Amino acid sequence: MERATRQLRTVGTRFETREAEDGAPHITGYFAVFGSNYEIAPLMSESIAPGAFSSSLGGDVRALTNHDTTLVLGRTTAGTLELREDEHGLWGDIRINPNDQDAMNTYARVSRGDVSQCSIGFEIVDEETETRADGSVHWTIKGVILYEVSVCTFPAYAETNVQARSREAAELKRRRLEAWKTRMKEVLKNGPESPDAPKKA
Repeated sequence: MERATRQLRTVGTRFETREAEDGAPHITGYFAVFGSNYEIAPLMSESIAPGAFSSSLGGDVRALTNHDTTLVLGRTTAGTLELREDEHGLWGDIRINPNDQDAMNTYARVSRGDVSQCSIGFEIVDEETETRADGSVHWTIKGVILYEVSVCTFPAYAETNVQARSREAAELKRRRLEAWKTRMKEVLKNGPESPDAPKKA
């Protein structure tokens, strides 16, 4: 995947709303789940490995509504967004401003169950690629720079991300085909190598 490019990923999750002892409303839930297989497109999938967010937990991350930077629900540096990793995934707690009507509208929609999904916005800094026997490709995301977590009405896997993964999968298949052609040329030229033949230096 292209580096220094912001990616969006959708997570099917279940948020909870609660009121703290001081009466402040909160939205809590998992913004990412480790090891969950996400189908990008036919024969393409990815998952997020434990620890992928560890370098971002001390950074400046915003909680938004529908990726809208004008609808900020919380922020880590302001102490209104708490993020942490556990064995399940990336958990977050957003302290909603009761004086912000837009934020309270989101809180009410989550409370009723009308809004229940989220997306995360990040850059990939470390990942592993696996080409499987059935021709499918799986990416394991191992490290990211996290910019935002969003409570979303209609989260979607961004088309640009699908296109980027598709190009990467096509390039992997092209390389495999070229390697196979090279091996076949060697076989035609030299004949199949006996398993008992001494290895060339």
